[in-house]
Amino acid sequence: MLKVFQSSSTLLGQQLKALVSVRHYGKPNKKFLYKDGILKDQIYYYPRDNNREVPALDAEPSKLFSVRRMKPIKGLPYWEKRILRGLGLYEKNAVAVVKNIPENNARLWKVKHLVEILPITYRHGEPTEADIERTFLKEDGECVVIRKLEAAEVTNTKLSAAEQLRHAKDRMDGETLRKDSRLKWLNAW
Repeated sequence: MLKVFQSSSTLLGQQLKALVSVRHYGKPNKKFLYKDGILKDQIYYYPRDNNREVPALDAEPSKLFSVRRMKPIKGLPYWEKRILRGLGLYEKNAVAVVKNIPENNARLWKVKHLVEILPITYRHGEPTEADIERTFLKEDGECVVIRKLEAAEVTNTKLSAAEQLRHAKDRMDGETLRKDSRLKWLNAW
């Protein structure tokens, strides 16, 4: 009889333990949620795997971000709509250029599931105030500056070189090139 009572008490204990461990649906405490961050160059990284290495920073971070809204606004809470409107991303397929500062990064963190963030890169250096009229931004985040036309002397030398090439005797004419290309097309092997 004593064994029957002990087995029922362990069953009762398991049932009580199941009742006590009720899931808490409140706001998570971020202090304990993000405690395993790795600090490197004043940036906290939260790798998914413990084996993953922290990426090395090759150069300075970008000063500007190109932010594009990817998801619809319908059904979002008012605070996310407010952030998107403040960033200038309320219209459909909107793209905004945002400074890389802590305030904007905090806003982008809150709507990261709705937007695509690309760092703006400069292949030929940052544009100056004189280059603003001839600057455009590609979809991949590259800022391109169309430089001014070359001096007239350089242009004239290039034109004269093209004329010499056009009138050279060693040059093949258009008809010969067409025939040769057609033969190569028909007899590829």
